[in-house]
Amino acid sequence: MSDEPLIAVIMGSESDFEVMNKAIECLKQLKVPIEVDIVSAHRTPEKMFEYAGSLFTRNFAAVIAGAGGAAHLPGMVASLTILPVIGVPISSTKMDGLDSLYSIVQMPAGIPVATVAIDNAENAAILAVQILLRAHPQFVDNLERFRLDRKNKVLNSSKKRKFIFSP
Repeated sequence: MSDEPLIAVIMGSESDFEVMNKAIECLKQLKVPIEVDIVSAHRTPEKMFEYAGSLFTRNFAAVIAGAGGAAHLPGMVASLTILPVIGVPISSTKMDGLDSLYSIVQMPAGIPVATVAIDNAENAAILAVQILLRAHPQFVDNLERFRLDRKNKVLNSSKKRKFIFSP
């Protein structure tokens, strides 16, 4: 198995790291090689163009792009690569992420961006892994274990918290 990164995790600024770290940690837990970078659509557009344009030839399988506010990064990256892009709207403004969600989810026909819930970078990571499973079946067991762990946490919580009240 190669250590070459398969998923790019990018964000518009350092302030997005806390949210995007959920995706990073999830992908590490699933043992998927990743590359993480800060790429601003507004402050470093040249870097964004170069970065997005190189993703396919660098053999990435998917891109997770998080951004707040105007949140143009996921859509702009999607316009510059044929790889699947998963957008993570980040709640960085007084609109609690709705502005980011609308910006990311309302893409024109032909330039799709898969979009997860506001601040839900972990789901973006899981979706990215699901996208690459057919070409990289070595991650199937990791994802199945991850999901089983989540299931068991809920079942254990249910055992601890379940009760019946009768007046």
